[in-house]
Amino acid sequence: MPLANYIRDIQGFPKEGILFKDITPLLIDPKARKECLDILVSSLKGKKIDKVIGVESRGFFFGMLIAQELNVGFVPVRKPNKLPYDTISASYELEYGTDSLEIHIDAIRKGDRVLIHDDVLATGGTAKAVCELVEQLGGEIVQLNFLMELSFLNGREKIKGYDVFAAMTY
Repeated sequence: MPLANYIRDIQGFPKEGILFKDITPLLIDPKARKECLDILVSSLKGKKIDKVIGVESRGFFFGMLIAQELNVGFVPVRKPNKLPYDTISASYELEYGTDSLEIHIDAIRKGDRVLIHDDVLATGGTAKAVCELVEQLGGEIVQLNFLMELSFLNGREKIKGYDVFAAMTY
């Protein structure tokens, strides 16, 4: 089952000049969703994970499923002012602007082995910011995994030195 068949292209979203990869058809289809989860989890064989981070917002979908499958904690990383407790933050650049992300200060403990999950690896800015947050809290990044990588945007350059996995590459 080619997962790419369940990704819909939306031209001009969220702004003109962007080709958005919509994962909604993948989420709707239970067989495709299970296949995708199996691929993401199989990339972790032999790796000890204590926590899975899901990056707002589309990283929450499979991030939570992966955490459930591994029987480990799930940590949301969110946009500013969305988390109710004390946070730290990191800023990053998107292919269409700038933003920042926050994590609760007690979400990762020193020595926690962390999987970072997001839907897309594009320019690498979001992933790099999340890595900074995890490391600032004393966590060890085991792997960054993504539903898809937009390889033409060279996002891996910003996260060199980390183990990176993508279920699909464009």
